[in-house]
Amino acid sequence: MNKYIKFFLVGLFFGIVLVKSEAVSWYRIFEMFKFQSFHMYGIIGSAVTTGIILLLISKKMKLKTIEDQYLKVPKKANGFRRYVLGGIIFGLGWALCGACPGPMYILFGTGVFSILIVIAAAIFGTYMYGVLKDKLPH
Repeated sequence: MNKYIKFFLVGLFFGIVLVKSEAVSWYRIFEMFKFQSFHMYGIIGSAVTTGIILLLISKKMKLKTIEDQYLKVPKKANGFRRYVLGGIIFGLGWALCGACPGPMYILFGTGVFSILIVIAAAIFGTYMYGVLKDKLPH
């Protein structure tokens, strides 16, 4: 149990950062999808840039994961079309409900209890994907 405390603390810190940076604000997300503000694009862009830099540093220093494996990013075959389609579906869901998967739980933690409808729909959608995944084009 003790090893999971660090993950809880990192998640708690991440949630506080997202709330304070207004990344979970429906109004900020709405502005982003209407191209009225750079705020969210700046947050997303800096997160992607930071992730790339940390991945490159981790690979150069040969750091290992908690499973004692070297970091590697697997090559994806025929990925472009499915990532575009998946991105469109994800973006539409994000635009409709005003939250992507991580911030949904953060919003619940801040007292936005109506997000439970969105969380239930996300869990149902994930379940339906599991049921239909063998019939979907991957």
